[in-house]
Amino acid sequence: MENSVSSSQCFPMTTVSSEIFSNNSILACYHYICFHFLLGSDPSSEKSTMTAETESSNIDDSNQEAEPSQLLDYEASEKLPVKKKASCCTGLKVFLAALSFSYFSKTLSGTIMKSSITQIERRFDLPSSTVGFIDGSFEMGNLLVIAFVSYFGAKLHRPKVIAVGCFTMALGSLLTALPHFFMGYYKYETASDTRSSANSTSSMNPCFPHQDLNETFLDTSQSACEKEPSSYMWIYILLGNLLRGIGETPITPLGISYLDDFAKEENVPVYVACLHTIAMMGPMFGFLLGSLCARLYVDVGFVDLGKISITPQDSRWVGAWWLGFLIGGTISFLAAIPFCFLPKSLKRPLKANKDKTSPGLLENAGATKKSLPPAKSKPTKWSTMLKDFCTSLKKILSNRMYVTFLCCSLLQFSSFIGFLTYKPKYMEQQYGQSASKSNFLIGLTTLPPVGIGIFLGGIIMKKYKMSITTATKFAFTMSFFAYSFTLLHFFVGCENQVVAGITASYDGKPIPYHENSVFTDCNSGCKCATNVWDPVCGGNGLTYISACLAGCTISEGHGKNMVFRNCSCLEASSSWSGNNSVTLGQCPKSDDCSMMFIYYTVIQVLSGFCYALGGTPAYLIMYRCVQPELKSLAVGLHTLVMRMLAGIPAPVYFGALIDKTCLKWASTRCGQRGACRLYDTNAFREHQGDFVSKEDNLSSHQLTFDNAVF
Repeated sequence: MENSVSSSQCFPMTTVSSEIFSNNSILACYHYICFHFLLGSDPSSEKSTMTAETESSNIDDSNQEAEPSQLLDYEASEKLPVKKKASCCTGLKVFLAALSFSYFSKTLSGTIMKSSITQIERRFDLPSSTVGFIDGSFEMGNLLVIAFVSYFGAKLHRPKVIAVGCFTMALGSLLTALPHFFMGYYKYETASDTRSSANSTSSMNPCFPHQDLNETFLDTSQSACEKEPSSYMWIYILLGNLLRGIGETPITPLGISYLDDFAKEENVPVYVACLHTIAMMGPMFGFLLGSLCARLYVDVGFVDLGKISITPQDSRWVGAWWLGFLIGGTISFLAAIPFCFLPKSLKRPLKANKDKTSPGLLENAGATKKSLPPAKSKPTKWSTMLKDFCTSLKKILSNRMYVTFLCCSLLQFSSFIGFLTYKPKYMEQQYGQSASKSNFLIGLTTLPPVGIGIFLGGIIMKKYKMSITTATKFAFTMSFFAYSFTLLHFFVGCENQVVAGITASYDGKPIPYHENSVFTDCNSGCKCATNVWDPVCGGNGLTYISACLAGCTISEGHGKNMVFRNCSCLEASSSWSGNNSVTLGQCPKSDDCSMMFIYYTVIQVLSGFCYALGGTPAYLIMYRCVQPELKSLAVGLHTLVMRMLAGIPAPVYFGALIDKTCLKWASTRCGQRGACRLYDTNAFREHQGDFVSKEDNLSSHQLTFDNAVF
């Protein structure tokens, strides 16, 4: 006993005495120190003493003839019940899987809204700024509850709070789709009677007989317009999106803090990277689903599609926008179910510390240790919690590195949200793509590189064990490369659509916008409505606002196959000597524009990958620069600022800039201004590209300051 270490130095002085006999040895334990005696050996030998280890309940000593753990297991199998030891990581893995699915569901629902922006704008005859306000209502929902959910939710049952949030998201998605089932069938503006049957062989004159049709469409009485039920149906979309934003609130702050509390520190970056990578699958599938819905007509299954004269390439086309929200709501409902069965807390990971006692050794040895009954937790008063909240908030705002990171994230998120919201519209107007194809290409080419970049960023950070300074330098470098690629957007655009009377003369020559005139000598004999957008494409590559304004006098066919002949404006064109017929729809863009679209896609892939590669290190700066007890509040405040100063205003002012580039507005049934049908693509590209590049430039300067100071 002389060569033993005093147990009072490392262990509490609880007397535990036990002796276990085997064939040729004796194991005796006293004060958590065990002595292994071989029969016939000297008790003072160094090999006879064994101290309880802390890192494992199994004691491994290859110099001994009989393992102490074998003796313990033998005794336990004979006299003591064996307590099954569950894996400490099982619950964490289940939570990680459930949280990943909830990330997928929330990003899927959010992307469905982004991919449906153009459809909602056309269906409800809204300007882009109003649609941007509807899209920003999601952030308003976050703004209402984010601070309180982040702080007070961390003190409650976090998995169940997340479950309630997922159920709320599902309800919001279903409410968003509700207006479709209460509105009448979609009636698009047209200046031609395309409703004749397939068996009709009569020819009609677009110049005169259809004035009654135009008057019926345009001269609806004001009293009837005021009673139009669909005029305010977009409010339900706003409320549904608001509710979906409220439900999404607890997922990120409570989910990340739960992982950070119960996962090993070195695994947290990988878990966060996995979450963000799986979350990127949501937008990918969301845009693909949006592409499918945009290809289907809004009233599919309820109307005869053979009588529909417009195609998905037409600016009046409205897809089945409501279908995506029904699917997204169902997935959000399923995502809530696993959280209902997860515990409030998990076993924290064991740290390598030899000063701790191994519980497995004492259990198998039959040791009996007295323990105090668990102390009853006193209920926390709301006033105390509010006081602690104010104190914690003050600590957060006094952290210079956190505030600098917050400003940098704000600028980047503003440009990202504004550009992503109207990216499908940009691809439609700039490169002549349909809404369906735009959503498909975004989901297939842009988002996968972003997901790969996020995952690789987490792997790189773990492999090189980046400090805060190193992570800041890495994030700055990637941000600089992404900004450089963004500048190339100015050089890969297409020219304006050639439309007679708006962007070009009836001879096909470009004209300034303020000199446009839809009437000329070739159509002076027709009484045409100027505020109706029913474009036709001539063989000369010129788009006309309507067959009437093209001077056509004969129409043949029905639906999408209708052809207009004997068009006087084509006869008057000095640069055209072919037939004088036009077909429904706008003329396609030039071949050069198709090549520019390929360049644009490549630039988007490279820019998105660079941003994402530096995204995970930049995001984890926020966790490393604050105290552990303030992590949940730091995430919540970060989300609050992003929602309030970027998520809400960015779609609105980006939409207002886009509205300023509109050349031709639609007319509602009441004669009021509806959605935009034709944009000035040069101004569209310059306004949006200039705004995005300036915000990214300021963000890069913020990261430079962050790197230089800290």
